Amino acid sequence: MKQIQGSFLTGYVTILIEGNNPELFLQHCVDHEILVWDIKKASHTSCKGKIKLQDLSEVEALLNDDIYTITVTHEKGLPLIVKKLIGRKELLFSIGICLLLVLYLSNIIWDIKINGVPKDIEKKITKQLNSYGIHTGALGFSIDSPSSIQQRLLHDIPELLWVGIEKKGTTFQIEVVEKTIVKKKEVKGPSNLIATKKGVVSYIYISKGMPKVKVNDYVEPGDVLVSGNISEDKEDPILVEAEGEIIARTWYEVSVTVPLEAEFQELTGEKDKKLYIELGDLQVPFWGFGSSEFEHVQADINRTPIHFFKWELPINIVESINHEKTYRKEKRSKDDAIEIGIEQAKNELLLRLDKNATIISEKVLQESTGNGKVKLTLYLTVEENIVKSVPINQGD
Repeated sequence: MKQIQGSFLTGYVTILIEGNNPELFLQHCVDHEILVWDIKKASHTSCKGKIKLQDLSEVEALLNDDIYTITVTHEKGLPLIVKKLIGRKELLFSIGICLLLVLYLSNIIWDIKINGVPKDIEKKITKQLNSYGIHTGALGFSIDSPSSIQQRLLHDIPELLWVGIEKKGTTFQIEVVEKTIVKKKEVKGPSNLIATKKGVVSYIYISKGMPKVKVNDYVEPGDVLVSGNISEDKEDPILVEAEGEIIARTWYEVSVTVPLEAEFQELTGEKDKKLYIELGDLQVPFWGFGSSEFEHVQADINRTPIHFFKWELPINIVESINHEKTYRKEKRSKDDAIEIGIEQAKNELLLRLDKNATIISEKVLQESTGNGKVKLTLYLTVEENIVKSVPINQGD
């Protein structure tokens, strides 16, 4: 019956009705919309049945003392259990302490597993984690979020290429990929070195092969700079794998736009912290009350789930850190904007070139001012290695 579903949560009692024709009293209860179930005949003059705890006073009000008597024989349900527990404060206190202790122990880091690296790197990671306060026995609420820890490890340990962190219950699983030096695929067999860009040769260093250009020679992409044929005898060539560097002056045209008024965001170093217990959409603060005093803030929010043994509860400890932020506007002169634009253009170009490339000169080709901005077109001269190894095909 749907009517008796959840009766344990609201509580129910078993009553014994004694008197002549007790069934008539039960019918009287039903007529007053009092739910009675599991009715049993106890004797000729008595019946048993179950009613909701909340209906007991109404049933007693229907009694006629000269005809029927009611005795409560059993009581069951959550309200009755709670009532008994409240009466036993020592037991209730002990249960509360046990639950808090279990929650505390369930949110302590008991193990840290680091996979994917040799022992020496593992020791470095362990030492770095200790400096962050992450170690066996640390409370999970007191540590940074996994993404923040990943970024700090990558910054502090140059040998790491990638870090993945996952918190599984009371265990920290850390997967690590170590950086490896990937060597360029070498061309096997006889080969020439050719130019990849147009430029003027400024430096030549050859360890193998026959040079085909001299300093100050102008070259185009595809020109042979160093030949793998080191024999002058065309009929009986001696072929090797050409090796060396040809540094040449190359040229690039770069355009940049620089505003004459710049706006900067700066963190003052001041911050405040708030802690919440989050349950669904409900957030209950327990540290740091009231609104932030800062006019502008940059908020960092970290959520740490609460665990009960291996299960993750739908409760989070939320840490909200508000960093005070200020805005500053700065007007630039035209000369300052040009200087900034030149540096910006150089940095953008170097990001596209080999790490050993250097910019040796710059020249402003075009300059215009409008709408609060300076637009520049620059001509940059670069010194860089322009060789590329290609195999010598039959007939070369």
